[in-house]
Amino acid sequence: MSRLADLGYAAGWRLLRFAPQTLATRAFHAGAHLAARWDGPGARQLRRNLARVVPAATPAELDALVHAGLRSYARYWQETFLLPWADHAALVGRLDGATEGIGYLNDALAAGRGVVVALPHSGNWEMAGLWFVARHGVFSTVAERLEPEALYQRFVAYRNALGFDIVPLTGAGSPAPRLLRRLRAGGVVCLLADRDLTGAGTAVEFFGAAARMPLGPARLAATTGATLLVVGCWFTPGGWGMRFHPPVPVPDRSAALQATQTVADYFALDIAAHPQDWHMLQPLWSEDLWSEDQWTEDRPVARCDRDPRRDRT
Repeated sequence: MSRLADLGYAAGWRLLRFAPQTLATRAFHAGAHLAARWDGPGARQLRRNLARVVPAATPAELDALVHAGLRSYARYWQETFLLPWADHAALVGRLDGATEGIGYLNDALAAGRGVVVALPHSGNWEMAGLWFVARHGVFSTVAERLEPEALYQRFVAYRNALGFDIVPLTGAGSPAPRLLRRLRAGGVVCLLADRDLTGAGTAVEFFGAAARMPLGPARLAATTGATLLVVGCWFTPGGWGMRFHPPVPVPDRSAALQATQTVADYFALDIAAHPQDWHMLQPLWSEDLWSEDQWTEDRPVARCDRDPRRDRT
């Protein structure tokens, strides 16, 4: 199956650029519709996740939201396969006018101490990276090592071509030294941070229940003095939206737990506003990962029933 997946991704990058865009969009929409009707493990987990984000949704409304979420995820993949061949300057120009809070980024870059950007799996984060490279230069990011190796290398080549510096999560030693060097040189590290892939994360409260998220962004910021920013991404009918939130305080490593909760709170603000664009088809909440007796002692570090914009002390 992994070999078939590699061939499928290879075909997407090689062939989709030759297909009429309208036809390709219809095909991806049809695939999303079939996935929703099939109701496989990913679709069922997406439903459980979105039910936490929109707890008041009726079953019919949740059905519609899952369909919209799978269409959004299909759009992400369609854009991913087409991005290498697109007019990057035109795309970046469109995102310029749809980005909020750029002043926070500009101030952080001007400080010269490095910037850690934390993002959730929402909208098209590859497009956000393309925008950043065009406007501010190369950044480093960590990539999960996929199987087979050929598939992982395809994604590395794709993201390198967009200007990203890819650091493997596993298989080449700890990614931390390369990330620390980038930040200490005043550079930028961007990390997808709404899912704990290493098992070394912390419990946070997320939409009213315990979930685990990585401590890496906060610890990198605390170790280097870099500014920690949270960015939300989403789709619009004709493009994309992106928002930089105010800096998350991380004065030292002892503040990493509270900072990670604040990151989760900012994620929640954007995901609640654009739930259909949150592409989380994997278990995230502790109740989905473990039985109750395995995690009751690992309670969330803080509550998130607040607006983090009013709690930045």
